[in-house]
Amino acid sequence: MFKEVLKKCFQGIAAGGIVSFIALTIIYFGGIETTVYKIWIYMLCSFIIGIYFGLSSFLFTYSDWSMLKQTVVHFTLSIIFLHIIGISVGWIPLKLQAIIFSVLFFIGVYTIHWWAFYFYYKKVAESMNNDLRKKK
Repeated sequence: MFKEVLKKCFQGIAAGGIVSFIALTIIYFGGIETTVYKIWIYMLCSFIIGIYFGLSSFLFTYSDWSMLKQTVVHFTLSIIFLHIIGISVGWIPLKLQAIIFSVLFFIGVYTIHWWAFYFYYKKVAESMNNDLRKKK
C-alpha cells in the first residue's frame, strides 16, 4: 500500500510539474515579469494539487461505494481543495464573479474527465469480458 501511495504522489508531482512548465512557458513568451518567489509558490501549489489528485484517486477503489458516491465525494473534496489553494495564492480572485466562473470551469473540466475515464474503463471491461468468453 505504501508503495502505491508513493507512486500516486510522484505521478501527481509529475502532473503538477507539467502544468507548471506550461504556465512558465506562457509567462516567458508572454513577456510577463514575475518574481522567483511567486514562481516557487505557484510550482509548490501545483505539486500539492497534483499530489492531492493522485491520492484522491484512491476514492475510486472503494468497491463497497457506488460510482455515484465515489464521484460525489471526489468532486466535492476536489472543488473545495482546489479553490482553497487557488484563492489563497491568488489564482482565483476573491470576487463572486471569478469564483462562479472557476466553479463552472471546474465542473466542465471535471465532467469531461469523468466521461473520458468512464468510457475508457467501460471499453477495458468489455475487452476483458470478450477475452474471457474466448477462453471458454
